[in-house]
Amino acid sequence: MNKEFFEALDLLEKEKGIPKEYMLGKVEAALITAFKRERGGSNVRVLIDENKKEVRVYEQMTVVEEVTDPMTEITLEEARTHSKRLGIGDICEIEQKTKAYGRISAQTAKQVIIQGIREAERGMMIKEYESKQGEIISATVERVDSNTGNVIVNTGTSHATLLSSEQIPGETYTPDTQIKVLVTEVKKETKGPLVTLSRVHPGLVRRLFELEVPEIQEGVVTIQNIIREAGSRSKMAVSSIDDNVDPIGACIGNKGMRINRIVEELHGERIDIVKYSDDLTEYVRAALSPANVISVELAEGERAARVIVAPDQLSLAIGKEGQNARLAARLTGCKIDIKTN
Repeated sequence: MNKEFFEALDLLEKEKGIPKEYMLGKVEAALITAFKRERGGSNVRVLIDENKKEVRVYEQMTVVEEVTDPMTEITLEEARTHSKRLGIGDICEIEQKTKAYGRISAQTAKQVIIQGIREAERGMMIKEYESKQGEIISATVERVDSNTGNVIVNTGTSHATLLSSEQIPGETYTPDTQIKVLVTEVKKETKGPLVTLSRVHPGLVRRLFELEVPEIQEGVVTIQNIIREAGSRSKMAVSSIDDNVDPIGACIGNKGMRINRIVEELHGERIDIVKYSDDLTEYVRAALSPANVISVELAEGERAARVIVAPDQLSLAIGKEGQNARLAARLTGCKIDIKTN
């Protein structure tokens, strides 16, 4: 325990971000564990002096008239060979040399320190991911598990898994390529943080627009709701607090530049942007775009709507395999029945 030891702790803090105070606590625990393994159930005190670059270990024994437990007690006569001021009932501290520890005890101490480093790294990793929960991160594809279809990615500081269930249908992943993923959940596990990454969560579309559209960042345009069938089609309802700002136009961008970048990131997924309205009639009408709606009649006492469209608009309103009507219903939270006039 010398200058090099303390320099190693400084380096550990600098390179891995593990606080020196945390590691000193682990070193203290390691020395206590090693000493007790060597000496049995003895009491021990560890003194760490950063200024002097010293670590000292003291065995603590109670001064008694007659020793009944030689592991924890010491006679007054023997105690006064260490300090003349000691009396019956006092604690006598006897310095122990760490070099005297046996091989097994030294290994035990080493394992405690290594475990401490791993725990600190896991703790920092959990904090890092927790701060990114709900955010988009860039990751590099490392490999695809041929058995499960899961994709192992490198986030720059650690490895994580994009489960097959969280991948956009039809996407292929090639090693060394960059992908954007949403951190949807972080759980603390014994072996480290269990991070759920997603390419199918509606939050991915939301965050992509928030990053791409300045009006959303400034709070002028608000994303009210997003419904998504990943890899195929999404519907997003937006509103504006400024009458001079068209929320749909802001999200689409000049010549479609903003939305096109997002569609490209999502490998061609179609995104319908509609104007949100507190008037359910108008909201349902907008949600069924690109179909033109003749009328919307709301049912009394329930969130349901009867929609009338022209015959040539029926297939457009319903969509392929009912997708347009299905997404519109989910977006508005309203049951929609589409008829022709």
